[in-house]
Amino acid sequence: MPHPVANSLRRSLLRRLAAPLSLLALMSGLIAYWLAWQYTQHVVDRSLADLATAISRQVQIAGPDAPITVPPLAQAMFSDPVEQLVYRISNGETEIAGDPKLPLQGTSVRRMHYAYVFETQHEGTSVRVAQVRVNQPQGNPIVVEVGQPVHHRFRIAAEFLVAIMMPLLLLLLAGWVIVWRVVNQQLNPLTDLADSLNRQTHTSLEPVDETFVPIEIRPLTSALNGLLDRLKTALDSQRKFIADAAHQLRTPLTAVKLHAEQAATAREPKQVLAAVRELRAAADRAVRLSNQLLSLARAEPGEQAARFVNVDMAALAFETGAEWVPRALAVHVDLGFQRLDDPTNDHPLIARGNPVLLHEVIANLLDNALKYVPPTRYDGARITMSVSQTRVEGQTMAEIVVEDNGAGVPPKQQAELFKRFFRGDGQSDTSVDGGAGLGLAIVHDIMVLHGGSVHYEDAPEGGARFIVRIPVVADAVTSGRDVPVRVTKKPAHRAPVDM
Repeated sequence: MPHPVANSLRRSLLRRLAAPLSLLALMSGLIAYWLAWQYTQHVVDRSLADLATAISRQVQIAGPDAPITVPPLAQAMFSDPVEQLVYRISNGETEIAGDPKLPLQGTSVRRMHYAYVFETQHEGTSVRVAQVRVNQPQGNPIVVEVGQPVHHRFRIAAEFLVAIMMPLLLLLLAGWVIVWRVVNQQLNPLTDLADSLNRQTHTSLEPVDETFVPIEIRPLTSALNGLLDRLKTALDSQRKFIADAAHQLRTPLTAVKLHAEQAATAREPKQVLAAVRELRAAADRAVRLSNQLLSLARAEPGEQAARFVNVDMAALAFETGAEWVPRALAVHVDLGFQRLDDPTNDHPLIARGNPVLLHEVIANLLDNALKYVPPTRYDGARITMSVSQTRVEGQTMAEIVVEDNGAGVPPKQQAELFKRFFRGDGQSDTSVDGGAGLGLAIVHDIMVLHGGSVHYEDAPEGGARFIVRIPVVADAVTSGRDVPVRVTKKPAHRAPVDM
């Protein structure tokens, strides 16, 4: 599929500014020509009328001597070849002076003071004629006509147009230059912005300087700075995660190598067996740490949200708890499940999410509880997982609570619980074989990905209480691939423990 041709902002602005400017200049030229033509017609008509009036007054002054005195005067007035004037003076019976072929009538007649102006044909040429009649005491009135070819006024109008258009064309050229300079100057911030971004590297990602950025471009630069800040945060988090993961993997891998060397150099079968057991334990720790790191990577925001389906949280919690019953029995811990809002577990609690990641949340909380519940309590070690529906700030949530009767978490460590690679056992005197400190961090990141939350509380009877909440889908419609994850319904369950 061909890609659309990218538009140039510079060319688009120049086209959108220069084209109307040129059109405006053209329209101004046309209007100027029309005004010049109208003005020329008025001036020429008035000039012809004034000439005819001047001759008519000389006729009146001359009186009976007009046929003798007027012709030399008219000849002197109308002899300029540039003006191309023609005239006629007659009394209707005899021609006093001028061209007897000049018509006495025409079209487009208009009155100007004492004269009539009209247009007619003379020797195949259009002529504009001004006519004045001088009444005589005796006999017919004397008719004075002064004419000029129409093309003469076109020449005058063209001269007017040139006089008007030359400054206009200069202004148009100056306008084009100004538009070009202004467009380039206003686009310079974009060029500077591009240069600033091109200087960025994956290690710098400094925000764009907005000091000289126009207000109209500020939303773009602010969005870019926000993106760069998020990208920098993500890269810093990734670098820290990789560094911490490498540091955490170094210990179990070193232990694997050490125990392997001990097994290879041991001489007694008992020593070999002990080294192999230690080697297997170290390998198990390395495998678990690797799995946790993979789970943590899957919990990062990305394409996971596109894979969400409807999940029955009550059924998922029971199913996950059932998987951990054998391990709880092995360490003599009473593991129980209860549905608080629906004891018979008949109604699903549907949420949108990734069932694999949500399973990891519950499994990590149960694993954490089993690690820190001492099985030697006089009243028995106990872990209870309860599921219910609740409302938080007007939103319906599915709530899963994992509660134990262990020692709980010291207040000074509670703020650090959900940080990566934080191990509560590392700061205590317990002999618990802790992990890498990733379990609760995984829980936190997965709940953030699902728009939910996880927090810690001290249990009422002592011990730890972890509360997970995730939004419930209102009126979930299950069809096709969006079938909720369910397991066979069972009543509330507690794992039997040999006391």
